[in-house]
Amino acid sequence: MRTVYVVTHPEATHHVEQIVGGWYDSDLTPAGVRATTAIAAALRPGIPDGAEVEIFSSDLTRTRRTAAEVARVFGVDPVLDRRLRERSFGEAEGKPRAWLDGRFLAPPATGERRLDHVSSPGAEPIRSVAARAYAAMVEILAHPCEWQIIVTHGGTLTYLVACWIGMPVESVGQVAFRSVSGGITTLREDDRFHSREVVAQGDIRHLKP
Repeated sequence: MRTVYVVTHPEATHHVEQIVGGWYDSDLTPAGVRATTAIAAALRPGIPDGAEVEIFSSDLTRTRRTAAEVARVFGVDPVLDRRLRERSFGEAEGKPRAWLDGRFLAPPATGERRLDHVSSPGAEPIRSVAARAYAAMVEILAHPCEWQIIVTHGGTLTYLVACWIGMPVESVGQVAFRSVSGGITTLREDDRFHSREVVAQGDIRHLKP
């Protein structure tokens, strides 16, 4: 039985400043730092003592600091992977969120889902984000480890889960697997039929007062 926990980093400075994140290297807020402790504490009971645990993380500061706290609890070193980053928004990064929202072009209800469209110069098309996230997930799942933790971003979560359930990259524009910042998504694969399940999506009970 394999279990993969996908953690979205908690509150970061770009959230409270209402600016575009992406590859803009924002840090965790004080509330975000406190949330990392709650995330690690929530993960600890679900993994047997002494079990081998692997931790993978985006290399941006907000995810790296989250992964470091989780890794401290399990006594392992996280593997940093830039393929787990959020989508790059190019010139929009660090600008007011409203600036990018005003340039957003929604996909049509049917037909082509604009996987190659960008709303800001230098931004990363969805197709590219999905391709790198899929590649990272496939590589992680090639490891025989039964307990794995991935620390990533809210946008990237969709592509990791889509890869988990075997969705073609061409279809990712039609789905969204959402999570509040600091949420934990639980994925499980049984060891007989090797069927994959999304057990919980964006669980934030550990963040409640």
